[in-house]
Amino acid sequence: MDRRAVLKASLAFAAYFGVPSMAAISRSAIAADVDIADGSATTFDFDTLRQMALDLSRQPFSGPPGELPSTLATLAPQAYNAIQYDAEHSLWYDIEGRQLDVQFFHVGMGFKRRVRMFSVDPEQRQAREVHFRPELFNYNDAGVDTSQLEGQDDLGFAGFKAFKAPELTSRDVVSFLGASYFRAVDDTYQYGLSARGLAINTFTDQTEEFPDFVAFWFETPKSASDTTFTVYALLDGPSATGAYRFVIHCEAERVVMEIDKHIHARAAIEQLGITPMTSMFSCGNNERRMCDTIHPQIHDSDRLAMWRGNGEWVCRPLNNPQKLQFNAFADDSPKGFGLLQLDHDFDNYQDIVGWYNKRPSLWVEPLGDWGKGSLNLLEIPTTGETLDNIVCFWQPEKSIEAGQEYSYRYRLYWSARPPVSSPLANVYATRTGMGGFIEGWAPGEHFPEVWARRFAVDFVGDSLKNPSGGGIEPVITISGGEVRDVHVLYVEPFDGYRILFDWYPTSDAVDPIDMRLFLRSGDDTLSETWLYQYFPPPPEERRYIDDRVMS
Repeated sequence: MDRRAVLKASLAFAAYFGVPSMAAISRSAIAADVDIADGSATTFDFDTLRQMALDLSRQPFSGPPGELPSTLATLAPQAYNAIQYDAEHSLWYDIEGRQLDVQFFHVGMGFKRRVRMFSVDPEQRQAREVHFRPELFNYNDAGVDTSQLEGQDDLGFAGFKAFKAPELTSRDVVSFLGASYFRAVDDTYQYGLSARGLAINTFTDQTEEFPDFVAFWFETPKSASDTTFTVYALLDGPSATGAYRFVIHCEAERVVMEIDKHIHARAAIEQLGITPMTSMFSCGNNERRMCDTIHPQIHDSDRLAMWRGNGEWVCRPLNNPQKLQFNAFADDSPKGFGLLQLDHDFDNYQDIVGWYNKRPSLWVEPLGDWGKGSLNLLEIPTTGETLDNIVCFWQPEKSIEAGQEYSYRYRLYWSARPPVSSPLANVYATRTGMGGFIEGWAPGEHFPEVWARRFAVDFVGDSLKNPSGGGIEPVITISGGEVRDVHVLYVEPFDGYRILFDWYPTSDAVDPIDMRLFLRSGDDTLSETWLYQYFPPPPEERRYIDDRVMS
């Protein structure tokens, strides 16, 4: 792209914001204005933003963010975290008795995109920009040379965080930071998995794109007692632009977001990810390959849950595979789905840093008919807990063509448990281990001659207590190998049933084995459907003890 194209796109962007050039804003005027929003008033509403996104999509993409002053670009994570926003300059600080407030993140380190922030008066339909100035921040021991920031009115911000009473300055409940990533908490105030505004080409032959939220507009709450606020966002990336409206309810035990978004494709997109979620699964009850630590489990989420368009409820435990795995679950008009963290027992994690027992689940409730598509799950091998290795998103079946608009509405629930659950029995836990011998016997000298893998799937729910058809029958289907030694056991401690079975290979193949299990009694379905993907070891590893030990 040549310089004239970049300039044209930048001028069009600025024209819609209706603000003078940053150099034209005097520092004295900023200092004299008591309102944190110091820009000129411009007309704004959601229709304005939608037109802005459309017009921006007709311009060439302006490219990656520019370089930051060296004092910010070279910040280490600890130094960046030392920079704190001054709470007395928070967006709604002057609203007496306020229940909500907003503060901004500083640019720096890897957060190079200069995001613009605007305060909106919804009654007047007017917006005024909040310009960056160093006095909005406390730099503490970050080692930032603030002389490099003087006159940098166009530096913008990296993102924002929102607070609710009584923790109006110390514990945020919503955070938007980096590309189009955002997170929220429940009443534990513990962040976990993330959501994104859009995912593009996550698992294709094309390079994955990470479009950015480049500007936010915040509606001033109508009253101090409001625990709901509305924020608008403009998204920009090489292949798409977007106009977003987030109505964010900061409730006592959860955060609920109502999202209305309109995507404009700059180019044809091979894979468009709607409602993308990003999480981490290192190890759990079912997968302990990477659990050589003091922690019994390490994960932000333990399962993918689906309420399919046909009414079926599905539980798919997550994996940390030995090689990258991608699965697409076809559906038509899904009723809901999410990445869930349902085990909140501290004893099962023993973690006093990550506090995985406190991390929230994220449930998506589609609004309107989404039609045909697939819920896609990407599982990436990881050796630790510092990198997200789970990605989930809805991919519409309809091809994404350049110049077209695509609109979606949905709700996100950040809470300990999803707002809905199956009326049938639910999967309580999944466990795996060596099989091929009688349960309760230590293998010892009686190692089985034939290698097998044992699975224990626990179900709980009232539907299991007095099944109308008599007994409980597990219905198991697999894509390869064979199932033997199936047992149905009542387990008093969790008042549910454990389904035990052994899987035996019938070949040397190491292709993933897809498993499916549900419970029925006669013609009645008693449980949600358990889906699982097992990765058989190579033939030379299909033994329980080294031959040298036995010699």
